[in-house]
Amino acid sequence: MTDPWLTLVGLNEDGLDGLSPAALRALDAAETVFGGPRHLSLAGAGERGRPWPVPFDVAPVLACRGRPTVVLASGDPFWFGAGGSLAAHLAPQEWRCHAQPSTFSLLASRLGWKLEDTVCLGLHAGHVEQLLPHLSPGRQSLVLLRDGAAVAALADWLVQEGWGDSRLEVMESVGGPRERRRAWRAAEAAQALAADPACAPVAVAVLAQGGAALPLVPGRPNHWYANDGQITKAPARALTLAALAPRHGECLWDVGGGSGSVAVEWCLAGGSAISLEQHAARADNIRLNARRFGLQARLRVVQGVAPEALAELQALARPQAVFVGGGFDAELFERLQALMPAGCRLVVNAVTLETEALLVQLQAEHGGQLLRLEISSAEPLGRMRSWKAARPLVQWSWQR
Repeated sequence: MTDPWLTLVGLNEDGLDGLSPAALRALDAAETVFGGPRHLSLAGAGERGRPWPVPFDVAPVLACRGRPTVVLASGDPFWFGAGGSLAAHLAPQEWRCHAQPSTFSLLASRLGWKLEDTVCLGLHAGHVEQLLPHLSPGRQSLVLLRDGAAVAALADWLVQEGWGDSRLEVMESVGGPRERRRAWRAAEAAQALAADPACAPVAVAVLAQGGAALPLVPGRPNHWYANDGQITKAPARALTLAALAPRHGECLWDVGGGSGSVAVEWCLAGGSAISLEQHAARADNIRLNARRFGLQARLRVVQGVAPEALAELQALARPQAVFVGGGFDAELFERLQALMPAGCRLVVNAVTLETEALLVQLQAEHGGQLLRLEISSAEPLGRMRSWKAARPLVQWSWQR
């Protein structure tokens, strides 16, 4: 084909008036036009219009391969739009894109915010908890939301998390004739929105104030996590994450997840994780902690017992690192060794003499690093204070 059959067109709230001549020509020539109902109406697609299926699926577009087709998306189709999902299935010569300023760019231009200093999140189908790691006093965020109910839910969540003093600017239909902008403190927003709800398309600018920010480095305080006492404590967790050495996009197997705190901090560092936990109540805690930090899409929980359940983990994703926080034995090591790809990192923490003896033996046979960690904390002793020692922790880290 000399010309691409598919054209991606960024469409803002000013409709056809904002399109370039080339984008208008592509739209005129299209046999089929895909987009959300709002986009199809703005473009006057008429009988050629095809709304996206729910749940979202690119298959109807790909079925039009070879015939003139347009896909409409808000602003820049490659920023929280359909562009990336489609391009993954196409050769470069099959498509072209006519982008407009993204919604984030339009919002920043209204607010006078530097876009490079602003957190930008598209949470149309996401969870408001994804904002949590980005909240710190004075930090700016732009959040795209599904509808007015999602705006009220965001305000309520901010209040629950202690950020009720944050300033919210609710911005509707930015860039079009129906544009509207209103501002409140988060603690005031829910009541105001109940009286006059926001309408889609809607975004919220958040200037965070008043809350306690989540620390950026591993070893976050234990109180951030739902747990029944079975949790890798903060100092040991920091050393464990340092040994696991997370990299962006890597997958961790967390075997014997407990509270899932190690898996959570791995995901916060940019990876994904599968946490294996045999106890139902603890598996529920891991899910709660994943939800607390907005990690539902990146932290999966498998309820089962190692080593039998490792096959289920293998079916989900190959690991770049494996952490075993308890229940380690020679049989589990043999199974893990057989499943771990070359270069995969293994970190095992032990507090029992039997597991410690096994780690000493394995380090002698396979190499790696063996550490003994002894941590004490100051606690009251009568009218004074003294050191209270935690159980010594032996850690073996090894690369396949």
